[in-house]
Amino acid sequence: MCSSDLDGIYRCEGFQEFVWQKHGFGTREGNPGADVTLRQIHSDRIVNANGLGNREREGDALVTDEIGRSIGVRTADCVPILLLDARNRAIAAVHAGWRGTAARVVMRAIERMRSDFGTNASDIYAAVGPCIRGCCYEVGHEVAEQFEAGSVQTAGSASGKHRLNLAQANRQQMETAGIDPSRIFDCGLCTTCQTAQFFSYRREPENPGRMVASISRLA
Repeated sequence: MCSSDLDGIYRCEGFQEFVWQKHGFGTREGNPGADVTLRQIHSDRIVNANGLGNREREGDALVTDEIGRSIGVRTADCVPILLLDARNRAIAAVHAGWRGTAARVVMRAIERMRSDFGTNASDIYAAVGPCIRGCCYEVGHEVAEQFEAGSVQTAGSASGKHRLNLAQANRQQMETAGIDPSRIFDCGLCTTCQTAQFFSYRREPENPGRMVASISRLA
């Protein structure tokens, strides 16, 4: 569902028909530009980026309909989600760690797009970028119990850990919000497994680095 160019940046194939936007998911080799980012706090706080400067506000998702300014989030295992409204040309960039996912940050972003720009969920296309996957993400019961069964599996170890699929949890929330499942594109890449390509907080907690996911409206 996504492919990388010579710049090392992944792009969602399902977004390419929309020539009025530009987007990308960063790797160790390169990051797309982002004019506006947030001081991320693992929350469900959504910020309208119109007229905003870089890192002026705290939060974990940006929405905008401004032309020519890119919005972005930084990740190193958390789920980066980019949204576009095919009708009204509003866009969003979402940072969804386990706390943000449990708080339904992507659903809050969709609600904010509706309230600020008149977006209908049925007009939204979504791209899910590289993140830690269920193959690598073990959590305790106190975290696992905050998610629906479809995104949690018992790890099968004596420690009582569970495997959490954050990408699937966010997909479920986007579908519940009204996004057509066929318009949700997941790259399927695991930041923890694929050491050479991606930074990972789980793998390198002392110095994980960060990757940028961004989107801009060009016209």
